[in-house]
Amino acid sequence: MDRTRGYYHDLETESESARTNRQWQSIQAVVEKALSFEGEFRDRLASADIVADEIRSIDDFTSIPVLRKKDLSRLQREKGLSWFLSRAPGKLSRIYQSPGPIYDPEGRGTDYWGWTEAFYAAGFRDGDLAQMTFSYHLTPAGLMLEEPLHALGCAVIPAGPGNSAVQLQLMQELPVTAFVGMTTFLKSLGEKAIEKGLDPRKDLRLQVGFVAAERLPESLRTSVQDMFGMLIRQGYGTADVGCIAYECQELGGMHLSNRCFVEICDPHTGRPVPTGELGEVVVTPFTPDYPLIRLATGDLSRLSDAPCACGRTTPRLQGILGRVDDTAKVRGQFIYPSQVAEAMSRFPQILRHQVVVGNADGKENLTLRIETSGPADAGVVGAAFQEAIKLRPAVVILGLGETIPEGAAALVDERTYD
Repeated sequence: MDRTRGYYHDLETESESARTNRQWQSIQAVVEKALSFEGEFRDRLASADIVADEIRSIDDFTSIPVLRKKDLSRLQREKGLSWFLSRAPGKLSRIYQSPGPIYDPEGRGTDYWGWTEAFYAAGFRDGDLAQMTFSYHLTPAGLMLEEPLHALGCAVIPAGPGNSAVQLQLMQELPVTAFVGMTTFLKSLGEKAIEKGLDPRKDLRLQVGFVAAERLPESLRTSVQDMFGMLIRQGYGTADVGCIAYECQELGGMHLSNRCFVEICDPHTGRPVPTGELGEVVVTPFTPDYPLIRLATGDLSRLSDAPCACGRTTPRLQGILGRVDDTAKVRGQFIYPSQVAEAMSRFPQILRHQVVVGNADGKENLTLRIETSGPADAGVVGAAFQEAIKLRPAVVILGLGETIPEGAAALVDERTYD
């Protein structure tokens, strides 16, 4: 089985002119669908005094104001999900909910989220048994990433997150050749295997891994690949739009997906910046059921159009290099300070709070510091945080004389990456 060569479809190697023409046709189709009903896109154009008939080129298209994720959440609450849909909710395949909260509709089209070419580029092949460790509950990751595996001919163990003992048991007792999840979780499974006296290279059968939802420093990739004797490649996407980019075997960045139009834009103007410059990732998926046009992800990156030895001709994102706004992504979940504040408002004795994200020893950790005027139960506070954010923090109750300065950032990201 050759895991390092080949393409899932011809679009991965098309010429620049063919890609530009195809993308423009797809953009026009999505715009036409978004204009066919009274909803978010029509309202956005009207607010910007843009006449639909004047959108005649990609340059015209990139003058449309972006839709920001925080506004997406707000508008879904104010207007309802149907304000974004070109068909009735009951005509969709699924509706998920992500932190925000944001509802994520899934249409009924084949490979709706566009991850199949990413898995193939990562080395997944017909006959692999993949252990899926992303969640299947409400959030879309588990099912979003399972269906493309079936399209490639893989079988899937829907293991979900956590429960390390069972996860390791599955890998020992079943011929698991592929892993899908977060690299830090895979590393922790390897460490537990070694603690039990196992050799992950000899006693487990993993050959390939597809990872996402957290940054992947090369030091972490190398250590986990060496631990298991396997290939690890990453993908980048969101619950709103699906696959945005993915790595090939040559590394050097993440190839843009063929199922969406990706721009790198000035966060202030929303207009594209020159290739190679840092900017915000703005995505238009070619999904007419839920036409999200020019969605600003809040992630910062830059593009490279240098040729890739793998033969794919799409430009490559040069990693996720930061965030535009005041949110942070931890273990696949976004932390919104407004949600944390809402959860903390249940406790009148909490005067101030601050979330601190770190990654000491290569493992992401989450700390909630609270300044109180009276007794507080760290377990209860942590549970309220987890209910809102889906992550459990270490709660630190500041002692007498310790304070969080007035005006201090509600969210501090202290993670460093080599």
